Amino acid sequence: MHPMGEDWQVWLVPALSDNVVPVLQRGHQAVVVDPAEAAPVARALEQKGLELMAILHTHHHHDHIGGTPGLLQRWPAAQVIAAASDRARIPLQTRGVADGEQFTLLGRTVEVLAVPGHTAHHIAFHLPASGEEPGELFCGDTLFAGGCGRLFEGTPEQMHHSLGRFAALTPDTRVWCAHEYTEGNLRWAHALVEPDHPAAAAMQQRLGEVEEIRRSGGFTIPSTIGQELATNLFLRAQSPQELGTLRRHKDSWRG
Repeated sequence: MHPMGEDWQVWLVPALSDNVVPVLQRGHQAVVVDPAEAAPVARALEQKGLELMAILHTHHHHDHIGGTPGLLQRWPAAQVIAAASDRARIPLQTRGVADGEQFTLLGRTVEVLAVPGHTAHHIAFHLPASGEEPGELFCGDTLFAGGCGRLFEGTPEQMHHSLGRFAALTPDTRVWCAHEYTEGNLRWAHALVEPDHPAAAAMQQRLGEVEEIRRSGGFTIPSTIGQELATNLFLRAQSPQELGTLRRHKDSWRG
């Protein structure tokens, strides 16, 4: 086994009503992504005896940065890594990053991807596959399992380009989004498409699996890029115009 496989893992902490906070762990060290609130994250880390090394932020919304001050009170030496271009809205940064930058955390290479659309300065963090470990994508609110983020500050053209960057990743890349929206996203998509749609059968199968997971109280995250390419209408959109039409329909849907 590749040595990383002995102790590398990613797991989730639920926060607020539907946020999930990914925790990257190697040995007794941890990194968290988009901590919505401090208390449940700190409690989970302390229960496992972990030292917080860094906090990654994908964008400035409060349900993604709200827990950072509290976590820094407990682990004041932790790095805070976020978009340098959004420093005014994401305070406490110790390292500002931009598209294309690479750095190392917990022995893994991390690539920064600029993915505007949900917000103007949204970034994602991609960990390429390493040995036996799959690639990991921490995409915030740009890509959801079965959906994508609302266009608060960006355009359909920007979101289409951003999702295209994700679609180009290897199919087995695990997708760690920041909200447990999967069931609602798939219900909307399955209700929208005709039975002869190329993705209809895969959507229906995935929806059934997701419903079962949620009934048992489990997480539907992570998914994979391959799953999203097969069942996510936004990732499958062939043009910005198609994506914009889908986004408007989703925003008005009451399912």
